[in-house]
Amino acid sequence: MYKPLYNQRKAFRFRQFSRKGYALFACLGRVVTIGVLSVATLQSASAATDDVNTKTETTDDGQTTDKEAMLDDVEVTGSRAPLALGQAARMVTVLTRDEIQAAPVQSINDLLKYAVGVDVRQRGPIGAQTDIGIRGGTSEQLTILLNGINICDPQTGHNAFDFPCDLSDIERIEVLEGPAGRVYGTSSLMGAINIVTKQAAQSSADIHAEGGSFGYLSAGARINGNNGAWNNQLSASYTRSDGYLRAKSGALNSDYSGGKAFYQGSYQAADFRLNWHAGMSTKGFGSNTFYSAKFDEQYERTTKLYTAVKGETSGRLHFSPAIYWNRSYDRFELIRDSEVTVPFNHHRTDVFGINLNNYFDWQLGRTAFGAEFRNEDIVSSNLGEPLNAPYGQYKYGLNRSNLSLHLEHNILLRRFTLSAGFIAVKNTWNEMPFTVYPGIDASYRIGECWKVYASYNSSLRMPSVTELYYSVGGHQADKYLKPEELRAVEGGVKWLTPVVSWQASVFHHHCRNMIDWILDPAASEPVWQSVNHTKVNTLGFETSATLRLKQGTVTVAYSYIDEDKQGKDNIQTQSTLEYLRHKLVGQLLLHLTERLNWNVKYRLQKRAGSYTTNEGAVMPYHTYDIVDTRLTWNADSYSLYVEANNLLGRRYVDYGNVQQPGTWLMVGAKYHLNF
Repeated sequence: MYKPLYNQRKAFRFRQFSRKGYALFACLGRVVTIGVLSVATLQSASAATDDVNTKTETTDDGQTTDKEAMLDDVEVTGSRAPLALGQAARMVTVLTRDEIQAAPVQSINDLLKYAVGVDVRQRGPIGAQTDIGIRGGTSEQLTILLNGINICDPQTGHNAFDFPCDLSDIERIEVLEGPAGRVYGTSSLMGAINIVTKQAAQSSADIHAEGGSFGYLSAGARINGNNGAWNNQLSASYTRSDGYLRAKSGALNSDYSGGKAFYQGSYQAADFRLNWHAGMSTKGFGSNTFYSAKFDEQYERTTKLYTAVKGETSGRLHFSPAIYWNRSYDRFELIRDSEVTVPFNHHRTDVFGINLNNYFDWQLGRTAFGAEFRNEDIVSSNLGEPLNAPYGQYKYGLNRSNLSLHLEHNILLRRFTLSAGFIAVKNTWNEMPFTVYPGIDASYRIGECWKVYASYNSSLRMPSVTELYYSVGGHQADKYLKPEELRAVEGGVKWLTPVVSWQASVFHHHCRNMIDWILDPAASEPVWQSVNHTKVNTLGFETSATLRLKQGTVTVAYSYIDEDKQGKDNIQTQSTLEYLRHKLVGQLLLHLTERLNWNVKYRLQKRAGSYTTNEGAVMPYHTYDIVDTRLTWNADSYSLYVEANNLLGRRYVDYGNVQQPGTWLMVGAKYHLNF
């Protein structure tokens, strides 16, 4: 949902951020006291630089300057209505463009590995397929947005991160941890991730290319035209790899090839603004043992199309409409290039949405209200109810609509902020009545450096079509699954100075009817079944600290999660109880010279749960640690870099029997030209 930021209140902003109305937490509508992390690590402590750092100093010539220049141009929000900087209590994590460009990664999925509260489970490198969860949740339980537009796929969360934009197109990534039901409605059970693309301030062009191990090659270009009120940008990229795993036949079957094309534009007038985008992502990848350990020649191809138009008017009542349409194609081959042996699975998904967000100020504070309508339609070769008129490979389908209404009010005092509201949701899939999910956030600033905050929020998530209807290949789905519901409480403290930042938080989630695939090995004919667990309770703790020095930055963060459930001890699950119990991340960023930077990232993970090998043995997930590094030379118009992923060559699995690659080396170059 979309909530622009073009209000008339004076606010401090970080220069790293342009004033984009489609920022994720512009959708949420409330300004968050957030600082730019000075390293390429997404911390749970997102509000890393607060009011304490917005003080000014007087120079020898009598001029005033910001004590921290990076605090000069940011406006990131954390609820429905935008509020002044330094007032919010929601947890928001931001990764800036500079941090993205400096990171030793090849995809958005890789970037999120270093968010301490985010669980990234890869089935393949360079973004082939990745399941991403927040705070012990699954890939189905968070909202994914592109420029503030919901692009979640109701078929499955496995392909949610098929973005049409390249890493070089991204301005920043915003992560909201914790339930966001009163903001996003369905699918935002555990939080939200928004990808905000860049719009250049002047006409320019960029090209980039990189290559490395396993036949990896990636290249792309972007051109931008800026003519006063009008801004238009077009980019395209292509990526391929031979892969690193072989099937029993000896053929490589972790190969990857894919392309992206993305167009975005904007028009800025005195009293309104329009933004629009259109993009495509297409890729094919060897799915070696992705879905079944017995078959090592699986293959999948996906294509996604995205369109959206958003606007905002200014005045006493801020009126903000948006309309979007997304289409997805998915073809899965259990045995590659052999449809005669095993028929391929074909799916096509269409999502249409329209939303309206409004807010106004009055004597008692700021009030936001609005509504959203979203229709999800899928046709498939094996998912859904039988179609009245089958066509081509599509014999089944499902259509459902979601309507939500929201209301929120914000009270602002000098040091205290209170934001409370609710969302009422109705979905046609199970004829559910309007159901209300409330939430409240509060924060209090103590002195110049301390802040304490607390929140209570609730949310829901509708089952995916796969969870409702996938009943082939040893799976048995339940089309009568109930929606998941979550209630969460959180509290924390932050200590913020220009040199050192520290924060700690504790949260508790109570989830009813959590959906997962389970298997009972003791059954006479074991099959994976989609079920609602009676309940799952999650207790978590996160902390992080950052030290900023002239020659570099050191960051360390740690998270701990413990989940319990009602059920049998011998039951195996695919996701719910395979959460990250321990996660430790760290980074060292050194400015070796004026132009030479060295970035070293470290993460250690211990996952709960187990998986079954090809031989039938049940194996626990083992602890592993990974080191990634990148050395970059930055000139005025170009940059050169060399990087290594998994420098220590660890052998590990994130998901079941899918082995991850060893050491991956690559070199690259980028060139920028202003017109």
